[in-house]
Amino acid sequence: MRETGRARVRVGVIGTGAISQLMHLPILSERNDVELTALADLDGAKARAVAQRFGVARVMSDDEMIAADDIDGVVICAPSFLHEDFAAACLKAGKHVLVERPLALSPGGVRQLVKAADETGIGLVLGLSHRYQANVRALRSAVAEGALGELGTVRVSWLNRAVRRPRTGWRRRALEAGGGALMDLGVPALDLALWVLGYPEVDRVSATTRGDGFDVEEEAHLFAVTRDGVAVTLSASWRLHAPEDRHRLWIFGSEGGARMSPLSIYRQVGGRTVDVTPRQPIPRGGEDLFTNGFRRLLDEFVRVAAGTAAARLPNEQETLMRLIEAAYDSAREGREVKLT
Repeated sequence: MRETGRARVRVGVIGTGAISQLMHLPILSERNDVELTALADLDGAKARAVAQRFGVARVMSDDEMIAADDIDGVVICAPSFLHEDFAAACLKAGKHVLVERPLALSPGGVRQLVKAADETGIGLVLGLSHRYQANVRALRSAVAEGALGELGTVRVSWLNRAVRRPRTGWRRRALEAGGGALMDLGVPALDLALWVLGYPEVDRVSATTRGDGFDVEEEAHLFAVTRDGVAVTLSASWRLHAPEDRHRLWIFGSEGGARMSPLSIYRQVGGRTVDVTPRQPIPRGGEDLFTNGFRRLLDEFVRVAAGTAAARLPNEQETLMRLIEAAYDSAREGREVKLT
């Protein structure tokens, strides 16, 4: 672990895919409190090119990074099936870790990681950047304060437009990806919906999936009901036929409603509908909310790795992965599945 009083946190990154190059590496490389120490990737040539681009001195294997004494924290952007093993190894080695979603491919995997983090006292930070966006936090606060009254339905859609050449590689292989659109897009979409609600327990779920002959589904549609009766619906797709991706959230309550993005909150006041959307801070430099969410996520990770903040154990991810697992069971068996 890092010596007390060291000026900069020493960070390694495993995986040099799109999210690593677009978000984690640019943000980490510009921080004066971070030393971006090393990169690891199964594709050595790619890792060396990316390291040169971001001024990272060393390229090493994942095992070497996890064992290195001069690395305080590791950001895991590797393929999904590697998340659990890499995170567990980092925790065992005394390294704080940020894991891109999903934390693990199963409820049991999540449970083991949370247990390891709890027992070792090492930080386990969950890479769900939407939780750090100002608009999402404002909506979560409005729901917690009862501004919308009794909630009835939450609808979330995470639809990515179809592309001429569909992505290949590990995302199309079930054993490595854990699933298709439901695992890839449904995990962040459902986490968004459930986190805004305060993560209620889910009572039952039914789902259907569709594909084009690949090993995993191209789209998924889900209907779940929480123990307190709130309906949650999800549509996730890799094949939206539209000019751009569409990521949306709607909440319907007895006294008001909300949608995102952009964030709009309305409620009944004196018999009329009033816009009560709170003012939100403008991200620095004019960057968008998505990028700013990653910046704030990495702020937390750096504080955890520096020893100035404690990571909150992501216990609720077991609830999320139980829901994902049950949805796949429902789609495969053609029936509603009870979770409680």
